[in-house]
Amino acid sequence: MKFPARAVLATIALAVAVAAGPASLRAQGDKPAAASPTPAATAALQKRVESYLRNVYAWGTGIDVKVGPLTPAPAGDLYQTTVVVSAEGGSDSALVFVSKDGRYVLRGELDDMNVDPFAEVKGQLHIDAAASKGPKDATVTVVEFGDFECPVCRQLEGVLRAVLPQYPQIRFVFKDFPLESIHPWAMTAAIAGHCVLQQGSDIFWKFHDSVYDSQDLISPENAFDKLADLATTAGAKAPDLKACMADPKSQEAVRASQQDGANVEVTSTPTVFVDGRKFVGPNANLLQQFIDYDLHPQTTLPTN
Repeated sequence: MKFPARAVLATIALAVAVAAGPASLRAQGDKPAAASPTPAATAALQKRVESYLRNVYAWGTGIDVKVGPLTPAPAGDLYQTTVVVSAEGGSDSALVFVSKDGRYVLRGELDDMNVDPFAEVKGQLHIDAAASKGPKDATVTVVEFGDFECPVCRQLEGVLRAVLPQYPQIRFVFKDFPLESIHPWAMTAAIAGHCVLQQGSDIFWKFHDSVYDSQDLISPENAFDKLADLATTAGAKAPDLKACMADPKSQEAVRASQQDGANVEVTSTPTVFVDGRKFVGPNANLLQQFIDYDLHPQTTLPTN
């Protein structure tokens, strides 16, 4: 996880891998996880971690550093905690592991090799009600979080139109993630798309394509009328469309899609997940690499 990209925090990569293989990690084996420390020990460890990080990165009085509660890590003789760093109106956090004796600190993640590393992400995407095409029982699912006003999303659309026909056996899902702070008509388009989808999947995809094709013709001033015209041209019934767009529940559905994106750390568009593997932008090479790998997996995860 990244910290704010501000000048005062420019050095914050927090690659605090202090010692390449501390004893606490090497000796995981069947050792039980560390018990929760006493309140006094917790406070002392939290202060030690804060002091160490402040010294490493020269975080002075203008930078707030908060070390969260210490809890047993899922593996090794370690505690885990979240460190939140704030400065100049921005903040971010990182997961940090601390050895029970307070000697080592390690920033990173612990992955359980006995489970699907993408299962948690896939479970948070919530694609059942989203627009999709391709077989629902496909072995590979591509999910895009997109914004109809986003010019880079239009670039990805060109990539998808070239790549997806090569893979009729996969499923493609589109989820709304309008970036309202920079795209003034993106939310209106997302709501229109949601309402068009209620009238049929085929109608939605015609609308979807026409919005990207007409992106340069849409403005905040004409967005509602232009989007309604594109929707009816795609086959939507105008009275039902307008009633749906006026219904607050339609915006709530878009907000729910935005929250799904936020839950899997989507911050920009387009963000794409191929069976849980994430990439950002119109990257045709990665799209095909991920699809091909999952259609013809090269390895099988070992289990204990």
